[in-house]
Order: sequence, then structure tokens, then C-alpha cells
Amino acid sequence: MPTIPQSEIPRPKSWDEFEDIVADLYGRLWNDPNTQRYGRTGQPQQGVDVYGCPTHLAGRYAGVQCKRYDEGALTRAIVVGEITKAEEFSPPLAEYTIATTERRDARLQQAVREISQKRQSAGKFPVHIAFWEDLCSLLGHPDNRDLLQKHYGDWLGWLKEVVGAEVAAPSSLHQLPADLADFTGREKEVGELVALLGEGAGGATISAIGGMGGVGKTALAVHVAHQVLERYPDGQIVVEMGGTSERPLTPVEAMGRVIHAFQPELRLPDDPHEVAAFYRTTLEGRKTLLLLDNAANSAQVRPLVVPAGCGLMVTSRHNISLPGLRHFDLDALPEKKARALLRKIVGRRRATGEELDTIVGLCGRLPLALRVAGDFLVVHPDWSAGEYARALADERKRLARLKHEDLDVGAALGLSAAQLVRERADLAARWQMLAVFPAPFERAAAAAVWGMEEGEARDGLSELAARSLVLYEREGGMYRLHDLMRLVAEDAFGYGGGERDLEGVRARLGEAAMRHAVYYLVVGSEADDLYKQGGEHVLEGLRLFDGAWPHLWAAYGRMRGRGDEAAAQWTGKFPGQVAYMLDLRLPPRDRIPILEAAAAAAREMGDRRGEGAHLGNLGIAYHNLGEVRRAIEYYEQALAIAREIGDRHAEGGHLGNLGNAYADLREVRRAIEYYHQCLVIHREIGDRHGEGSDLGNLASAYFVLGEAQRAIKYHEQALTLARKIGDHRMEGTVLGNLGNACFVLGEVRRAIKYYEQALTAAREIGDRRLEGNQLANLGLLAKAQVDLARARQLWEQALRIYEAIEDPNAEQVRGWLAGLTGWRYRALWAFGIIRRRVRGWLDKLAGGSTP
Repeated sequence: MPTIPQSEIPRPKSWDEFEDIVADLYGRLWNDPNTQRYGRTGQPQQGVDVYGCPTHLAGRYAGVQCKRYDEGALTRAIVVGEITKAEEFSPPLAEYTIATTERRDARLQQAVREISQKRQSAGKFPVHIAFWEDLCSLLGHPDNRDLLQKHYGDWLGWLKEVVGAEVAAPSSLHQLPADLADFTGREKEVGELVALLGEGAGGATISAIGGMGGVGKTALAVHVAHQVLERYPDGQIVVEMGGTSERPLTPVEAMGRVIHAFQPELRLPDDPHEVAAFYRTTLEGRKTLLLLDNAANSAQVRPLVVPAGCGLMVTSRHNISLPGLRHFDLDALPEKKARALLRKIVGRRRATGEELDTIVGLCGRLPLALRVAGDFLVVHPDWSAGEYARALADERKRLARLKHEDLDVGAALGLSAAQLVRERADLAARWQMLAVFPAPFERAAAAAVWGMEEGEARDGLSELAARSLVLYEREGGMYRLHDLMRLVAEDAFGYGGGERDLEGVRARLGEAAMRHAVYYLVVGSEADDLYKQGGEHVLEGLRLFDGAWPHLWAAYGRMRGRGDEAAAQWTGKFPGQVAYMLDLRLPPRDRIPILEAAAAAAREMGDRRGEGAHLGNLGIAYHNLGEVRRAIEYYEQALAIAREIGDRHAEGGHLGNLGNAYADLREVRRAIEYYHQCLVIHREIGDRHGEGSDLGNLASAYFVLGEAQRAIKYHEQALTLARKIGDHRMEGTVLGNLGNACFVLGEVRRAIKYYEQALTAAREIGDRRLEGNQLANLGLLAKAQVDLARARQLWEQALRIYEAIEDPNAEQVRGWLAGLTGWRYRALWAFGIIRRRVRGWLDKLAGGSTP
């Protein structure tokens, strides 16, 4: 029997009949038997003819305005007017639809979409439009044939008896979900995808819109699809491929869904080759956009490659390879875009930028997590953004907090974990061990944690990266786990649905943590050794340590909490293996607890050498904080141990530190005695670094006694030695001290040269204290030259550094800055300007520069 398209269903003859049809259709669509028409003739209706409580709105209301118009009568202005009225409807609406008997109008459709996006951005209800074709499609659906019979029974009988035809079963050619009104970021990817899909000839095959779960692959694909609707007027078909499910779609099943979108009642043949032929025939000559969402692998989607004129987008957590594909691998949003998305979601909800930034960081800038966090804050006004951020800070409960209504970050990410457990339980166990890495790591580190050779580890890492369970950074050749995926990895087998062997998991993670700690302590020690070699090795050592530091800090936290002998040994070795690096990279107050723990561990194990080294370094830390008397106590304890065990190298170092302490207490003669004892030992054992330090200390001591020339002599010896052995830190310190000596002697230009060289050296090696000292010294010179603006600028820079590292010199610099105020400051400032102008005139007259 022939069929007639649903769009040929006659339009209702009256507005009353139209409202009845709409009320029945939307009551069925909303799954709300209490859906009803609103008001009666002659009453104001606030822009609502039909209202109800759709299931998806969880108790909130939706409204429909019915417009029985002839073609072209419905305009944007009318739509805006009805929306304005609907805003007064009580109870407030959460969703609004304009239903019309007009045929689909692309311009009006676009206008309504733009209106809706702006409203949602402002926190107002979204707006949809349903044209007559849309309503007919609902009426013609098999589930609603009773409604078609109710409203068009006579017409259906006439069709069958007189014309010998039936209404065609509905096709589903426009399947795109709504675009996100607050879609944010991905400008580069959107632009390239739109350009590819919008090409006039040949269409485009786009694959590898890839990345981990929750990163926004589908949202990007849908957003792009809405941008290119005009290019694909014959249909936009979405197929959920089930790639992370236990039973993904077969290629034949996926082709069947595409075919049935065009021909719903077609019975497909049993032969897969014939189905493939039907698939190609169905799409041939049509301009159709196909979105294969959540694909399992390349083999699943390869048979669905579309013919010329069509477009294909594939999203997947797995790497996909197809002929002519373009990869678009998504990572978390950049920080600014992530903050912008969260701000859009929370709307006018009160939250400071700092609170939002904290939430963004704890969500790992993952779009799904940001949406969950934003939705939670919108729905729970009794939670402040600060309270929610503090709740998220607890790693043990973070994934539980990132769950709201139908959105669950842990469940979304856990799909990948569950699939891995089902398919590769052995690899899942190794992936779980990677949860010990808090930052990017190299292949050798993973191999160490897994207890295997690096070449053997490569295959496992490669498969995990192909599944987006581990992210690979091409530029640095490093791997990493997203922070939230790391939390999932810790409970990988829980997501897999099997029994949780908690003891096995604890043992596995404990073993991984120990191997991780041992590996990075070796790396840190290598960095320290490189630095001590000097020369070109200094910066190499610093770069190596900076990459290892997040791992070392995490390892330190884990080892402190274990309490076993292996952990105690690691804790006792840690600060001694990276002594130079810790001194450079950590403020004294942060070093103290590490050194105290190490000293206690060494004492417990009977390691006198290690205990003495840690006590000496504790003295240095307290000395840097200005607690000199306390520092002397530690130095003396360390010196006693060094002499007890006959460690001449350590004895020399502790004598030098005692000299420094007494120099700071202005007991300079006593300090010189210690320095000379120290110099004898270092020359005896051939310690060139120690010798250079001793020469510099002697120079500083004689400088304090007013013997500037003698001080310069010692400094120059120390500088020669530092450059010979390539010790940039010593070189920078000596240069700064030479600047001080020249300053006192009135050799201003020479002093500036030394200070600037010292500042360059400090910045090259990242020595914040040395950098602050040189900035402060240059500020003093600027003030001496009555260049007060320059002095203020330099001292403000120095103060920021001193405050950051808790250096006691901060208080002195604050005093200097306070002195740059009042009438004296203004008088000196004016004098400085006059002085510089006079010098300029003298320069011109003399034809040179005035000293």
C-alpha cells in the first residue's frame, strides 16, 4: 500500500483543535498525564497555552505557546513578545516551546536558537520552536498512533478507503541534540572542523576527536555540527557506538541505524555485504552529516566511511585511524577558558575569582567536572563556592563530590577503567600502580615502578595512551595521568565491577610507592651531582631536579606516613642526597621539617654521619631565618659528630658555618679563627668548593673590620677559583661581595658592574636569596646617586623575593622603602633631577661623560 509523508497531515482547522493536539502530544512527550491547557477564551494567558511537569525537569514546569498561523506570519518579534509574557507565568517555567502550524523556516529556527543561547547565558529558561513537520513526526510515530487516530480518524479512514494509502512511518533525520548555550573554548578546533566539514566538494572524514572521558569530545562535535547544518540539509544522524560498553555496536548494527533513519520500516537483509550496499546506496547523493559517538576502535568505524558529499565525525577515547582522517586530540581546557566556562554555568551566583580558580584547579580543568561543580552550586544556594572548594580539596571524597543528578565524573571516567579491567586485567594492575605519579613522568620511571626493563614498559604505556588512560606529551616525551583519572586508577578494579582485593591493592600501591621514591631519589642525587660539577652542568642539574621535585615531594609525604624500616632509610637519605638543590629551591622554613625528620630517622638507624649532616643543614636553615644562636647549637652538635667519626670534610664545613654565625653576631675576630681552621682542612683534603667558600668568608670578615683592600684580595682569589671549577653559585656570591667592597671604596661604576654580574648569575641558577641581595644592593647604589625612583623599583623587587623566602632582610628593605616618603624624599628627588641635568650639561661641554 502506498504511503503519504507525515508532513501531509492536514493542519488543524481551528486554534482550539490545534491546542488539543499539542496538549496530547506534549503530555506524551513529557511523560506527564497531568499536562493541560491553560486558561480559557478572553483570559490573559502569560504566553502559555499548554503546561506540565516533564520528567526531565524534576518537578519544574514547562510551557508551550500554540501559534496556528499561515506561512510567513510567525516572526521573530512575535516570538520575543510571547517569551516576554511567559516570563510572568506562575509557577516559573524551566523550559518554553513555540509550537506552530507553519513549515520549517531556517531563519526563524536560527533566530530562536540565538535567543535561547543568550537567555541561558543569563540564567533564564531556554526556548525551542516546533514546526508543523516536527509535530507531524510525533503524531506519526508508532507510539503515538492512538493520538493520530484520535485527532485524524476520519481522514485516516478516507486515505485508506478512497486513496488507498497510509501515513508513512516517521523518519529521524535530524537527530542532533541541542547545542550547549554556554559552550566555551576550543576555538582552534571549532574553526578547523567547520572549515573541513564546510568544504563544498567531497565532504570530510574527521576522526580522532579523541581524549579521555569528560573532556568534551561529544560537546565539540555537536557544537560544530550545528555550525554546518546548512551544508548537510538531508540529515544529521547520531549513532552511539557503545565503545566503552561490554558490547559495542557491530559495524552492521551501526549501518542499520543509519539506514532506518531514512527508511524506518525497511527490513534489512541478513547478509552483511548487502547491508553495506544498502548503507552506501542510502547515503549516495545525499548531503548528510554522520556523527559516530563513542567509537570502540578503527575496525568498528572503517566500514561506515561516508561517500562524497557527506560528512563524518567520530569521537572516541581510543586512537582512531581512517583514510584521510584529521586528528583532534582534546586535553583539559586552558585555565582561562575553564574559569570562563565555570563562571557561565554559575551565572550570577556570588563567587570570587580566587574561589572559582580553586574549583577549576581541583576539577583538573575537565569540562564535565566543571559542569558538575557549576550545576551543584546553582542547585544548592546554601553552599558557598568557598565551602564547595574546601570539600573538593579532600582527594578521598573528590569524585563523590563531583556527582550531581545524572552527571557523575567518576562513573564517566570509570567506563574506561572498567573496559581495561575486562579486556586486560594485567595491564589494569600496572595502570593502577601509575597512580603514584603526581606529575609528568618519563618511560624509565614507569619501568622502575613496574619493575621491568624500559623497552618492556613501552608497549604497556603505548596501549594505555591509545585508550586515553594515560596522556602523552609529544614535545617533552613525557606521560601523565589527569588528576581525576589518577583517583580513578587507584580504584581501577572497583570500577571494573569485580571483587575488590583491598589487601592486594594496598600491597601493589605500597610497592609502587617505594619504587617510585627510590627512583626519584636517584634522579635527585644525579641532579645534585651535576650542579656540584659546575660549568655547563649547573643548569642541566637544575632542570633535572625541577622535573623530579613534584615526585620527590610526594614521595617524602608517603614515606613519612609509612613507618617501616625501608621508609625510614629513605627519609634519612633524602635531604642529604639533594642538599644543594633543596637549599636552592626551598625556603628555610620548608626545609626544617624535612631535615628534622631525616635527623630523627638517621639517629634511629645509628647513622651518625647522616645525623651530623642533617644537624648541620638544620643550622643553616635557622641561620637563614635569622635565628643565629639556635643555628650555632646545631652547628656545634654537627661538629662534635664529625670529629667523633673522623669526617674531615664535614668538620671543615661545620667550622665554616660557625664562622658565618659569629660573623653575623659581629664577633668577627672569632669568626676569622673558624675560617682559618676551615681553610686549612679544605686545602688538606683538596676540597676546592670549600676552599673558595673559605676565601670568600675571610674576605667578608676583613671587609667588616674595615680592611677593604685585604677583603678584595681574598674575594679575587675566591672568584678565580669559582670560575675555574665552574661553581656559578659561589661566583655570584663573590661578585656581590666584590660589589660591596667597591661600593665602600667609592668605586661606584665598578660596584654596579659586579652587582649586575651577580644578579645575572643568581637568575641563571634560580638562587632567590642571592637575587634579592643584588637587587637590594643596586637599590642602595641608586639611592646614593639620588635616583630614588630607581631605588624604589629595585627595593620593591627585592622585598617581594625576601617575603617569598621569609628572609629576615625583608624588614630592613621595608624600612628603606618607608624612608622614600615625606618632604625629605621630595627634596632628594628634586636634587637628583637637578644633579642629573647638571651632569648632562657638563657632559656636553666636556664632550664625554662625567664620572
